Order: sequence, then structure tokens, then C-alpha cells
Amino acid sequence: MKLLRGQWLGLSALVWLTGCASIGAPLPPSLELPRPPEDLRAARKGDKVTLTWTIPPRTMDRQRVRYLGKTDVCRSLDSTLTACGAPVGEAAPPADFARKNEPGSQKLTDSYTDTLPLDLRVRTAFSSATYAVEVLNRDGRAAGLSNRVHVPLAGTLPAPTSFSAQVTAQGVVLKWTGVPWSVRMNDPLRLSYRVYRRAEGSQHEILVGEKNVADPDQSLTDQSFEWENTYYYRVTTFTIVAQPGKPEVSIEGDDTPEVKVFADDVFPPGVPSGLQAVFSGPGQQPFIDLIWAPVPDADLNGYNVYRHEEGGTPVKVNSELVNIPAYRDAQVVSGKRYFYSVSAVDLRGNESGRSEEASENVP
Repeated sequence: MKLLRGQWLGLSALVWLTGCASIGAPLPPSLELPRPPEDLRAARKGDKVTLTWTIPPRTMDRQRVRYLGKTDVCRSLDSTLTACGAPVGEAAPPADFARKNEPGSQKLTDSYTDTLPLDLRVRTAFSSATYAVEVLNRDGRAAGLSNRVHVPLAGTLPAPTSFSAQVTAQGVVLKWTGVPWSVRMNDPLRLSYRVYRRAEGSQHEILVGEKNVADPDQSLTDQSFEWENTYYYRVTTFTIVAQPGKPEVSIEGDDTPEVKVFADDVFPPGVPSGLQAVFSGPGQQPFIDLIWAPVPDADLNGYNVYRHEEGGTPVKVNSELVNIPAYRDAQVVSGKRYFYSVSAVDLRGNESGRSEEASENVP
């Protein structure tokens, strides 16, 4: 059956309408308000407070942030910090932020270092400052403050002076000159110096030891290193706040410059002592037994035994190092008197001086 022209046009319009999706209500324009950061962190060292946070990738209406403004840094002595007020600083947005914030890209972080003014650092030992950041859009508007972090305001000492490190047979001796400090009764602050060591080529540090600032002996001896390695040492001050009913708060102060040390073992082990010589031989081949007190050095590798006759020069009688504090000399002749001494040798071949002599006759 043929369709009339008007019928065909009506049918075509019906097909076109049914083939298109329905159009919903238009979405309101995005306000481009970045979500407030929720991972603000703070670390204090001396009079510096370093804040770090993740730059919000999404807006409050779950859109990708395209136009990021500056970030205001807020500080207050009020523990609640409900509004930023006058910012103590600001952090600029990363260059080319829109491209770096594309879908699938890694999260971006930002940071800011605040210098605590002196009038804040001389407050009571239990005082603290509250920090937050407020991320603004391009128009200078924000959705609110980040999470709050609290930083103790107790004072810290300046770094000690005249820091030195000397390699000795007993270890690396570390010395410094501290700042005079008087400790009052019931003072909630405990002040100390901590010594750290790191191996060359590594950023991992090891705490060597700690000294109270009131200790008249401001020195430590490090014996936990390994010989023939290069190390860097530093001293930093610490303030520990002991607030009743709460965990102790530790505040790191300033550092000394690092001191470089090559732990070259050129030090011989201790000299053996207590050497005794005893002849044995009737009815058998004659020999002289030697015994002595063991040398306690951790890197001891063995002993050498020296012998000479009356008026002679000492000669080493062992071909290999003796690994126990005892030796039997079977190369003796009847009718002679022998004089003995012993030395110790470490793993790097450093040899000690010889012990006091012991002598014995061979009948």
C-alpha cells in the first residue's frame, strides 16, 4: 500500500523522536571548589615547622579540579581553629596543574615551612600551635579548612659546638661542647643531645647514643661500627616534654654539621699477658709447653710465638698463626735455656707488642 505524502512525513518524525535519548535537566555549573585536604601532616625541627599535604584532585561536586589557586597556611594558638583569619603564609599551585591532574595521574603533594617566631617559642612548655591549610580555587574561594594538626611550642637548644670525631683502638670517640643549661626541680622539660651515624652512600641513620645536657662529660664512644668503612656523624638537640597523664613529646632541635670519619683499623690488639713456660720430657722427647691469658679483642685472628737463647735475637717459631692461647715447642735441645714471648695479631694483620718473657731450662 502506498503512503500519502503527509502520512510519510508524520511517520518519519515519529521514528526520529523515538531514536533519540531523552534529555535530562541541565547540570548546574561547577563552583570549582577543591575538596579540603584530609592528610595534613606537620614536623617540627628547631624553629621550623614543615607542613605537607596532598593537593585535592577533585572538587566538592566530584569534578576534576581544573583551575587551582593558592593555598593559605593557617596557624593559631586556639586548638579548634575554626577560621583561617590572617594566613601566616601561602603555597603557590604547581605549574601546569591541569595537565598533571589528568585522570589516572599520580597524586600531587605540596609543602610549606613555617618559622616559629620567638614569642611563641618562649611560651609555657605545654603550649602548642594548631595548623591547617585552605586550598583556594582560581577565584580565591575555598570549601573550608583541612584537618588540623598540633605542634608543641616548647623551646629547643641550639646545636652544640666544636663537634669532633676521632678513631681510636676503643672506637670512634665523639666530643662536643654543649650550651650551658640549668635544670630546675620539677622542670617538665628534659634536654638531651643525640648522636647519629650513617654510612657513606646511605641516608639511613643509626642512633649511636644520647647524653643529658646536664652531664659534665659531653662525649660518646661508638663501638658498633665496622672497620674500613666511611661514616658521617652528627649531633642534634632534643627537648622531651613530660606532661602529666600524657605521652612524652619529643621535639628535635638543630644539628651540628656532619663529621666524616674513615674507620681505618691501624690499631694492634692487646698485648698477651700471663705467659708461662713448663718443660716436659723425662722418658720421652723433650718439649716446652707455653700457656698465656687469651686476648679479648673481638677481631683477634691469632698469636705469634717468639723464642731465643741467652743473648740471642727473638725469632718467630710458628709457621701459621696459633689460634689458641697455648703452644708446644718440641724443637728444643737438652742443656739449653730458652726465652719465650708472645704477640697477638688481628684480622687486618696488625700485630701487638710482645709479652713479657718466660724462660725454661731443658735438662
